[in-house]
Parts: sequence; C-alpha cells; structure tokens
Amino acid sequence: MFDVIIVGAGPTGLMLAGELRLHDVRVLVLEKDAEPTVIVRSLGLHVRSIEVMDQRGLLERFLAHGRTYPLGGHFAGIDKPRPDRLDTAHPYILGIPQPVTDRLLAERATELGAEIRRGCELVGLSQDDHGVTAELADGTRLSSRYLVGCDGGRSTVRRLLGVGFPGEPASNEWLVGEMEVTEDPATVAAVVAEVRTTHRGFGAGPVGDGVYRVVVPAAAVAEDRTVPPTIEELAQRLRVFAGTDFGVRSPRWLSRFGDATRLAERYRVGRVLMAGDAVHVHPPLGGQGLNLGVQDAFNLGWKLAAEIAGWAPEGLLDSYQAERRPVADDVLNITRVQSELMSLEPGPRAVRRLVAELMDIEEVTRRLIEKITAIGIRYDFGEGHELLGRRMRDVVLKRGRLYELMRGGRGLLLDRTGRLSVAGWADRVDHVVDAGEDLDVPAVLLRPDGHVAWAGDDQQELLGALPRWFGAATG
Repeated sequence: MFDVIIVGAGPTGLMLAGELRLHDVRVLVLEKDAEPTVIVRSLGLHVRSIEVMDQRGLLERFLAHGRTYPLGGHFAGIDKPRPDRLDTAHPYILGIPQPVTDRLLAERATELGAEIRRGCELVGLSQDDHGVTAELADGTRLSSRYLVGCDGGRSTVRRLLGVGFPGEPASNEWLVGEMEVTEDPATVAAVVAEVRTTHRGFGAGPVGDGVYRVVVPAAAVAEDRTVPPTIEELAQRLRVFAGTDFGVRSPRWLSRFGDATRLAERYRVGRVLMAGDAVHVHPPLGGQGLNLGVQDAFNLGWKLAAEIAGWAPEGLLDSYQAERRPVADDVLNITRVQSELMSLEPGPRAVRRLVAELMDIEEVTRRLIEKITAIGIRYDFGEGHELLGRRMRDVVLKRGRLYELMRGGRGLLLDRTGRLSVAGWADRVDHVVDAGEDLDVPAVLLRPDGHVAWAGDDQQELLGALPRWFGAATG
C-alpha cells in the first residue's frame, strides 16, 4: 500500500515524486517505457522553473549540466531589449535537454526515497472512499491512497477517468530529430537562415559531435502520431523546404509534434489527480510546456502531502485545480497568439507589425516576458497586500538567501519585526527573524511553493492566515 502512485516518469511526475518525499509520503512512480527516453522534447528551463530548482537546492546540479543564456525580450520571433528590473534574481534561460532534466529529477526523487518502476503500463484503475487500485498490463494490481496521472498528452489516466479534453486538434505537424549532417556547417547555417525568413517553423542547428537537431514541417498530420517518421521522410521534407537534405543520416532519434491545443475539463476526480501534459497540450512556441508541468507539480506536491498527513484545511487540495488551470489556460492563449503572429498571411503579418511596435514600450515587453517566464503569476487569494498570491523572489538576508531557507518544502514566516509567532504551527511552518534590507515589508508568510499567503505586521491577521493554508493549530 503506497500513499501515492504517480503514473509517468517525465519531468512532471519526477518533480512531484521529489516534492512528496520531502514530506515522507510513500511514493511509487510507474513508467510504461522500459528505458528513459532520449527524445529531446524540451530544450530548457524558464525563470520560474529555475527559481523552483533553487528553492529545492537543485539548481547547482542543473547549472552543471546546462548553459545559461541572457533573458531577452523575445516573443513570437520578435526580439526587443530585455526590460529593466525584472522581478527575479535569475534573469536567464537555462539550456538543458529534457533527458538530462529527467535524469536529474529521477536522481533527486530516488535519493529522497521514491521508487521508480519502468516497463509498467497502467491499463485500468478503480477507486473508492479509501483509496485507488491500479491495474497494470501484466495483471499486477497495486493500491494507494491517491494516484496522479503525469502520463502525457495521450494520458491513459485521463481516458480511464473519462475527463473531457476539449480544444483544437492539430492542423499542422513537424518532424524533429537529432542526426548526423554531412553538409558543410557554414552551408547549413546559410541555408537555414534563408529558409527561416519565410518559414519560422524550420530549423537545423548543431548539438555537438557533428550531430544536428533538425525541425521541418511535415506534409500532413499523421493518422497515428505514435509512429515515428523515417529518416527518408525527413530528408524528403528538407528537400522540399531547403532544396537539399544536408546529407542527413544516422539519426539518434526521430519524432513528430503538432499544434493541438487542449485543456482538461477537470484536474481531479476523487482520489485521482492529473498534472502536466495530461491536462494541457499546446504548440511548443515559447518553450513553456515542460515548465508548466514542473510548476504544476510544485503547486500540487505540498497540498497532497498535507492531505495525506491529515493537517490539510478544507479545500486545500481542490485549490490545485483552482490555481493551476487558469495558468494553463493563459499559456494556451499565449501560444495561440504566437502561432497567429508567426503566420505568413497578410492579416497576421499586419498584427505582427503592430505588436512589434507596441513592444517598443518597455511595460508591454515586460508583461509578455513575465507571462512566458511565469514570474507574473498571481493566484487569487482575495483582497490584501500587493504581494498576496505572488511568488516571492529570492532576497538576500543577513543569514543567507531566502530560497536557501525553503529547501525542506515547509511554510515560512519571514519576520523583520521579531514580534510575530507561529506557535501551534511550528511543525509545518518555519519562523525566521531576519532584518535583511531586500525585504521591504515587515513580514511575509510563504507557502511551501513560495507564494505569499500573508504580508503585514499584525499577529491577529497572521492568525487568520495560518489556518487557511496550514490547517488547525496543534499543541
């Protein structure tokens, strides 16, 4: 009997496993593939995901395996200078292939005590008021108190639950892969630059050791997108768009992706929840997909752990959908906008010129970059301080950095006054008295995911906020 079974060992499921293990939740991760994927569906982490890794003490591992790029004012292929004073201590993008992200998160989850079983395919599930039973393809039946589907856009969990997945089906498809290229690199670069003046969905760039990552529009949307393309099919499409196939050969991997845009009607059915691509899919424009899933897990982990531990206040677990579904809806809209702006039709091209002009206004670019990087998210916690519902940026304190104090996944009262107390909640909330100059409010109460649950200096107000997020006082 496990506390939580997670279906899917991608970045969302592995991040969730680590978050749950911080709270001693018994976790089993099931993955249908026998070996970790080598397919590079994501190329990096945005600012908020970088902050998440920092908050959990993982960032140094990621930096050691990735490459940082300065954050610019980039939106739908429109480039503007980065706005001044972005609200983050990490104003960069971290380039890191998804298989590396998966490996680092898997290592972290297993270090903390999560069990990962590969080659285990879910084919059925049932639930009652006490738990969930998962049936695997080999006939094995496993029991848990909760189950979370992190099993991608073709989610078996979502299908078994009968949850609707409305939206727009794919109308375009691309072939992507990593392979050797025999053409001279300078020639490849020149041809790609020329083709991209009219086809922004085309690309070929080196990833090291003579291997290139190639993306090219497909002839049509495949009837079965689970069937990978062949190197001959990809070479033929290269010749259509570039007039040459660059001598592609010896592919490491080949895959397809489309521009379907869908959002699940629900994120929870009883004791079964879903996260990541299982509840939202969209074109990869802006590179938000993996980041959105990791941030889903960051929001859900502590709430589910609180439910299992028995101290969760009423409605805490349901706040996962209430907070994250609107965020996903906004990401889907942003990708729709970028798709339109990259069209070669006269109408979208006119809109693109207008957007490019508007982005000369710094606050317009700032708003767009905050959306892409997810640092502008504000959950609806009701009326209150301007920080309420926002994530707290990392600040320097006399005893170190704020994010260094959040490694254990607990709540945190950061108190400049020294007059406040979390007595009754000390088993769930740390109290740090520190008068660091970067903190410009008397005190903030942070949830385990770093979002501000309260700000001020009044003990009675604090006593009203603590039960909302951390349950009843004890002792």
